[in-house]
Amino acid sequence: MIRCVISDLGRVIILFDNNIFFEKIADYCSFSKEEIAELTFSHLNIIQSFDEGKITPGEFFNQVIEKLEAKIDYDRFFSIYNDVFTLNPPILEIMKRLKQNYKLILLSNTDVKRFDFIKRRFPEILIFDEYVLSYEVGSMKPHPQIYEEALKKVGVKPEECIFIDDKEENIKTAQKLGINGILMEPQTDLEAILHGMNLSF
Repeated sequence: MIRCVISDLGRVIILFDNNIFFEKIADYCSFSKEEIAELTFSHLNIIQSFDEGKITPGEFFNQVIEKLEAKIDYDRFFSIYNDVFTLNPPILEIMKRLKQNYKLILLSNTDVKRFDFIKRRFPEILIFDEYVLSYEVGSMKPHPQIYEEALKKVGVKPEECIFIDDKEENIKTAQKLGINGILMEPQTDLEAILHGMNLSF
């Protein structure tokens, strides 16, 4: 019997487009948005270190600015870096209905600055019973540690959980641990799939 729904944040409840950041930060350096993407997000060690809480916001800022040779201050940089999100209201409404009968966990690869921004911009998403965030755990999906942390927080068995995520590799890890997985794609009818799994909401 399903007792818990674990959901990713990005491209599930919140949509995002990092191209917005690349385009805006281009005004502060000599690189094109394509070059900025290559210099920043293609070097995933910087992003991973920040998302795992292994470097501070100040260190992340300094490393990115150094790579881009950008002339921008700390506050302006993060206002641009963070402002790439939009709410996905239909999925949020499903989560609110699920909450009536199931434990809800948010499981997200994110950093402290972006999650703080999201909480302020979209307080309506703060409906979860537990929040398992990579920068607090020190581990990112698809590493098993972050899933195990989620299970531990609510004290349920893997087979009693459904995990919703937009990345296949993240779903595969969950399934290896015994968690039921739903891959969230643009065409996914989440409500129909959940009803098909006999969830009542």
